[in-house]
Amino acid sequence: MSRILIFDTTLRDGEQAPGFSMQPDAKLRMARALAALRVDVIEAGFAASSPADAQSIMDIAAGVDGPIICALARATRPDILASVTALAPAARKRVHVFIGTSPLHREAKLRMSRDQVLQAIRSSIAFARDHFDDVEFSAEDAIRTERDFLAEALSVAAAEGASTLNVPDTVGYTTPEEITDLFRFLDGAVDRSDDVIFSTHCHDDLGMAVANSLAAIRGGARQIECAVNGIGERAGNCALEDVVMALRTRHDFYGLDTNVDSTRIMAASRTLAQITNAPPPRNKAIVGANAFAHESGIHQHGVLQNRATYEIMKPEDIGLVTESIVLGKHSGRHALAARARALGVVLEGEALDRTFVAFKLVADEVGIVDTAKLAALLAEASTHRPQAMWKLTKVDIRSPVSANAWPVARVELDHGERGRVTDIASAPGALDAAFAAVSQMMGTSARVDSLEMQYIAADPDQPAPDGQGANVLVEMTVEVGGEIYAGRARARDILPCCVSAYIDAVSNAQAIQAIAAARVRQEQAA
Repeated sequence: MSRILIFDTTLRDGEQAPGFSMQPDAKLRMARALAALRVDVIEAGFAASSPADAQSIMDIAAGVDGPIICALARATRPDILASVTALAPAARKRVHVFIGTSPLHREAKLRMSRDQVLQAIRSSIAFARDHFDDVEFSAEDAIRTERDFLAEALSVAAAEGASTLNVPDTVGYTTPEEITDLFRFLDGAVDRSDDVIFSTHCHDDLGMAVANSLAAIRGGARQIECAVNGIGERAGNCALEDVVMALRTRHDFYGLDTNVDSTRIMAASRTLAQITNAPPPRNKAIVGANAFAHESGIHQHGVLQNRATYEIMKPEDIGLVTESIVLGKHSGRHALAARARALGVVLEGEALDRTFVAFKLVADEVGIVDTAKLAALLAEASTHRPQAMWKLTKVDIRSPVSANAWPVARVELDHGERGRVTDIASAPGALDAAFAAVSQMMGTSARVDSLEMQYIAADPDQPAPDGQGANVLVEMTVEVGGEIYAGRARARDILPCCVSAYIDAVSNAQAIQAIAAARVRQEQAA
């Protein structure tokens, strides 16, 4: 079998982690994103855990086509029957039966002997096969289970009709070398028919979930259990995007494929981040904000000549359309000249030298020089006049007296040509009202697509005069005319920082749209 099955457990193991709980409608939305991603199996939940989880599984079973819909069950008849009911609407269904097999689980949690565990496996899998054509068995804490007993437990499950045998590293304890050797041992020691496959389910407690999953594949596993953005119990699960892109990028080494549409990876990651309000870290592989970003001048020069110098994947391969060159204080002349050229300005010789000096001053002050700031910088360099940009000077929120009334925002902006401008707006939320007031003054309507905030308190050993000394960083994306634009801001307080980031994002939208319009006019004139 040259294809690896992708078993997604974002909605079960992933959702069990603190901070990742999802409402039923959100789980259905995520399941549809997983179906679009073309995963092979969606583990939709644990039917016996609660009526709400059972209903959520049923909604997904009825509303999602394509993947096999799976429900988790302990090795008991009531759990399996709960899965039968929850999965009834599914065209393709699977029950995932598990029981602990390690000495620690047998003695401390189950209080069962080896023989009792084997009998539980035998009876539960046989009962599950009476109701399901597709049954998966998991030996919980398999990595810490005696090898001879693990092989016996898996053999019993296969004999009773389980077609997938999962060998989970429940506590993220194993190493790549160890798990490869284990799967090779099981391949020879477990009695099973040719159509029964091994599965791997690795946790990231020691930071090796992805490496261990790939090592299990080398040992003979043909299904990887994983989660989008690597979410899951404790330190998380194997990240779906990491293993899929590892198999794709290093096909020369693994020689194995998946059915996943990799161009849908970024969409699935963003859907999960929006649902859980937990975006992946900036430096997260594949889907992190920095995964395809370059600020170092040396790296930027290489990427400008040939992207393969510092990129082993294309952002388009995961469905990401991005400008990988980030202009900041570490950027060099090559990057500045390239971005200026993209904006229709040719910088060479003394003009490049002068602009580069001014660019460095701006970069040291604001960190990242986005399109609006760069356009203003280039215009100022050519006209020798400071360019007009919108800046926040004041924002006031008037809270309503009535519980049903909307707050009113009064926002004051400063503009290089128009001077000080003030407007008010009302909306269901204070931020929405402030954003609406800004849009009225700037003349561009925008919808906030995402908002990320970091609130960094002062060092307690160096108390600030005001007692807090916090620093707020907000990064935001907005949608204008069907396109997404980014903005960011730093400030002392949360509200003005959010408004400033919105102004920055809308300014970028206006700058990019103005450049596009100028190009159209040039083409028409030609």
